[in-house]
Amino acid sequence: MTRMTKSPTPKTESLTPSPSSNGHLVSGNGHPVSTNGHAANGNGHASNGQATNGQATNGQPAAAPRVRPAGIALFDKVKAYDIPAKIKAAGVWTYFRALESAQDPEVYIDGKKLVMLGSNNYLGLTNDPRVKEAAIDAVRRYGTGCAGSRLLNGTMKIHEELEEKLADFMGKQAAVTFSTGFQVNLGTISCLLDRRDIVYLDKQDHACIIDGARLGLGEIRKFRHNSPADLRRMMQADEASDAGKGGGKLVVVDGVYSMEGDICPLPEIVDICKDYGAAVMVDDAHGIGVLGDGRGTSRHFGVDDDVQLIMGTFSKSMASVGGFVCGDRETMDFVKHRARTNMFSAAPSPANVAAASIAVDIMKTEPERREKLWKNTQFMLAGFRALGFDTADSNTPVIPVVVGEDFTAFAMATRLHQEGVFVNAVVSPATPPGRALLRTSYMATHEESHLSFALDKFAKVGREFGVIA
Repeated sequence: MTRMTKSPTPKTESLTPSPSSNGHLVSGNGHPVSTNGHAANGNGHASNGQATNGQATNGQPAAAPRVRPAGIALFDKVKAYDIPAKIKAAGVWTYFRALESAQDPEVYIDGKKLVMLGSNNYLGLTNDPRVKEAAIDAVRRYGTGCAGSRLLNGTMKIHEELEEKLADFMGKQAAVTFSTGFQVNLGTISCLLDRRDIVYLDKQDHACIIDGARLGLGEIRKFRHNSPADLRRMMQADEASDAGKGGGKLVVVDGVYSMEGDICPLPEIVDICKDYGAAVMVDDAHGIGVLGDGRGTSRHFGVDDDVQLIMGTFSKSMASVGGFVCGDRETMDFVKHRARTNMFSAAPSPANVAAASIAVDIMKTEPERREKLWKNTQFMLAGFRALGFDTADSNTPVIPVVVGEDFTAFAMATRLHQEGVFVNAVVSPATPPGRALLRTSYMATHEESHLSFALDKFAKVGREFGVIA
């Protein structure tokens, strides 16, 4: 099927002055504009002795009336944006589905029960009674919000306690919390980069990493996905050309890539960074709570001391909303005072902080949750591959089912919903064209009965669409 594309933006008449043949300015519609410094009156005739009745005086042409544009050009792109409408018209819209229940292994939408294979609630803690009670207690004590930024009036004791707990848990000197994970990368990366610096990004890095690099002032390089060799080539070329001379280098990667579930080759990345004096930052949103006894990708590979900055979110394993970055104390103090998304945004709410805090405690004291998560992951990987599905290079609880064209992903997600399974359709540009996929993800609280049911439905729908034999 032909991929849907954006309609062309309608053109509007230009009113930008441009030089005329007689040295005067003319507007975009060809009418002359007075250049003698006198303003034209409301009917288009010049005042203060200038032309009247539309006639020119002193050799100057009369000012033409300004033509109002038919509409506001800014919104032309909005009117032309019809992709969601086309998908809805095709009956395969699967975004913004409203859940009527908690993020459990089974959820309800419009009264229909579905097995949830589309949540990042890896440890199954978002509906845990202890987490909910901690959030409720925090609201009773501190209220519903902080009413200001951390810099000014929004810092509460529980923010500082959580930061100390996170730093200890992650094996770093200090941590800084933010209101969202997106804000962590946006603020941290941008505040660390100045005009002399170079930042190297994996081409599959999350959008908030890319936006943080764009907001910073340094030069941006993008290396091939999970290719240490391409990163080394770029660094060699920059060193040979004196690019970024006098500045610093930062490499930012995802620990676990959120669409296809593959793990970053972090040891190789670290070795290259040592050779070229670059700092390493790992976005471990999908690794914390999952890999390396819960401490994430750096712990998984045993390179904690070689990774200068680790970012994490509260919205996955930590059953809340928010995020943090951790590193040495000096850098964290810099970020705390320079990251605009921290300084000029309201502090994380008491309920979110309290929920994240107890989630860290549970991660430390209940390793059996992580063990169950990995058991479920291996069960599904084996099941998908036995059926003949393409699960790419995933070896984490994020398991993609590659289906090809964008429409196929939407249509299969719709059919699976009808069959009682919730999955996420992921299409370009989140994936390369022709590599659309169904993103599935798993929880420690899934039972084998949930997973077997889902595999049966995948087999049925996959055969309907010819994705498997």
